[in-house]
Formats: sequence, structure tokens, C-alpha cells
Amino acid sequence: MAVRLFRGGVHPPDRKEATASQAVARAPLPERIVLPMSQHLGAPCQPLVAKGDRVSRGQVVGSVDAMISAPVHSPVSGEVVDVAKALTPSGARVMCVHIHPDADQDLATFVPIDAAADDVAAIARAAGVVGLGGAAFPTSVKLVPPKRSPIDTLILNGCECEPFLTCDHRVMIESADAVVAGAARIASAVGAKRVVVGVEDNKPDALEALRKAVSEAGADIETVGLPTRYPQGAEKQLIFALTGRVVPQGQLPSSVGVLVHNVGTAVAIHEAVASRKPLMERVVTVAGAVAQPGNFLVLLGTPISDLIEAAGGLVGDVGRIVAGGPMTGQSLASLDVPVVKGTSGVVVLTAEESAPHVDGDQPCIRCGRCVEACPMDLHPFAIASHADRRMWFGVERFHGLDCIECGCCSYVCPTRRPLVQLIKSGKSALMVKGVKR
Repeated sequence: MAVRLFRGGVHPPDRKEATASQAVARAPLPERIVLPMSQHLGAPCQPLVAKGDRVSRGQVVGSVDAMISAPVHSPVSGEVVDVAKALTPSGARVMCVHIHPDADQDLATFVPIDAAADDVAAIARAAGVVGLGGAAFPTSVKLVPPKRSPIDTLILNGCECEPFLTCDHRVMIESADAVVAGAARIASAVGAKRVVVGVEDNKPDALEALRKAVSEAGADIETVGLPTRYPQGAEKQLIFALTGRVVPQGQLPSSVGVLVHNVGTAVAIHEAVASRKPLMERVVTVAGAVAQPGNFLVLLGTPISDLIEAAGGLVGDVGRIVAGGPMTGQSLASLDVPVVKGTSGVVVLTAEESAPHVDGDQPCIRCGRCVEACPMDLHPFAIASHADRRMWFGVERFHGLDCIECGCCSYVCPTRRPLVQLIKSGKSALMVKGVKR
């Protein structure tokens, strides 16, 4: 099929070679588990357990009746030692369930979810499945698209365009059959007649594994290699590349008949339907300045300090540690924060890699590079300039709410202005004012 090139984008070094060939290994059982009640977009859960309670692996420990939410399950059997606020990778302090795991943990068993056998959306909700590409939007909501916007095309996102990250790459290689089975379940649930898996062409082994799984399953699924280009995996850019459809400003992909899910999310849905397994663990890449970079199957709630230790510990002159990828991830203020559902990677950058190219924030020189790089066809310099001056009307006028915060503008800015941070502040101000996209 013909692949279209989206506007803008950048080509940062992918830095994936250290972990792309590393098979997924299970991370060691931590001495403590800290489960935030908000690991998803939407309403936070309410704790369903109290200090001193015993919990079993797979047991629901947090839930809420709100539509846009997802329950939280214990990934271990053990004792609740506290229910109190703790710091999370986002920098927020939220209510958490603190668990001391039993030493003789059986990770092959769990409490199965309770949901109707033929309702994939209900199963995804009961299992606490969210988007594992990083956004962490509750999957059950996406599996019930608006009736006015029927879905004809399902896209599975296997691009993984962020530098360093290879967790999706390994999932596609090691669990290709589950990716294909999950795609079929999602397509059946939403009525999609066409299913396409998009994978950047720097992952030929993943494409080969998927094509073999498709052939063996006899599935009607297209596997498409895409040019390696950031942010190829962004939802609107991926839709355009694979279908030629343009999602209108302020609209969702369902408005053009498309649904997008991450390949890891497809595996989680398959496991929830086939085995009634809740989302209690995920694959995380640990890369950069660590002794043994790799991909790990990590219990949710595992402290990031434990995960770095599993990767051999820090090496060299560390400057910054990021949860997620270096383009869109969150810099961590502390390693005493837990892995959550949206944690795709932990990237350790050296002091040299994280140092600014110039001393301090410099004035915009109107070179236009940020405009050329912006995949959303925005004027980042103008949005940031207005946000810097707290002129929120200008942020709205230049469509600041349409920014996807990919970081391309900051990456190419020769004066290293904090464009993304300024735009984020402007978006936050507009949302507080109740401005819609």
C-alpha cells in the first residue's frame, strides 16, 4: 500500500541498539509495591483496601464508577502496609496503596477478572486496561465509539518512534501471536473491516514476526513498514500515513472512522479476554547510562530505583533520568517513584546529553525551524511567545491546544528556548479558563 509522509517531524538518533536485541526478562520481586490510584487519564480510583488487609495477586484494590477511569489491581499477594499519598513519575502526589509482597510469590496465578464473556469493552474495563503507548487513556472507552462515528479501520501502532525505547519492539517479536489475536478482538468489538499494523522500518525483525503470525492465524491484517521519522507514532500522523485521512481540528480519530491502539494494549486486551488476566505488569525499557540496558517485565508499583538496580545500576556522570522517552518523557525528581501503567521506559541521560547547548533561555531569532518541524502545522514560536507573556488569547489564536507536545520544536530550536514547556503552560491556562479545542 502507498504510505504518505506527514508534514514536519525530525530525525533524532534512535539509540535503540543497546536494547533492541535484548529479550524481555522479568524484573526481580521488589520489597515493596506502591500502587497509585491514578494511573490513567480520567477519574482517580478510590482505595478499596485498608492498612493491615491481605491482598491476592489480581485483586482489585482501587476503583471508581466514573466512565473515564480504570480499576487498579494488586500485582502481588501480600499485606497492605499503608494507604497514603506518594510521589508518582508525573511529579504529583496521589493516593497510593502500599503493599509488602509475600516472599513466596506465585506470579503464574492471579484472581481472574469478572466480566461478561462476549463484551470486550467490559472485559477491558474490569481488567484495568489503558493505552500502553504512554497516554494511558482507558481502553474500554475507546472500544465503544460514538454511534455517529462508526469505525471502519483499526490501526495498531507499532512505530515506537521515541529514541531509546524498544519495549514495543520486543513485544512484537516475542508476542506477535498475541498482538494479532488482540487486533482481531478489537476489530470485532468495534466492527472494523480493515486492520493495519504500522511499524517503522528500523524494526524489520518485528515486521517479519508479525507477518508470520498473521499468516499462521489466517488473519486479514495488513502489516506496513513506515519511514523512520519522529513522531511517526503520533495518532494523527499515523492515521494520515496509513489511510490518507486527516483528523479535523479538535476532533477524535473516530470522526474519520479510525481507531488507534498500541500493540502492547492489543496484547493486554487479548490476555484479559483469553485468560481473564488483569493489567498488573508491563514491559519497560531501561536504557542509557546503566550497566546492563534491557527490557524488563515489571510489576506495576515497582520502585524505579529497583528497576535501575535490575539493569546493573547507574554508570558514569548521570545528568537526568526520564520516565518514558527523551522527547516526551517526564524528568524524575526522585527515583523513589513507582512504575505505572503508562511507564514505557526509564532513560538515564548523562550530564553531557542533558546539558543545554547554550547558557540559559535565549531570545527567539525567528529562524522558522520550529514551524518547519511542527507535525501539526502550528507556529510554536508564536504560541510560546504569547504563553511566556501570559497573553493567553494569543495562545488560543495560534491554536495552542492542538499542540501534541512531541518536542520537535524544542529539538530543532538553535537557541534552545523551552518551547514545549511554555506551550504546556499556555495550554494549561486555557483549559483552566474552559477553552475548548
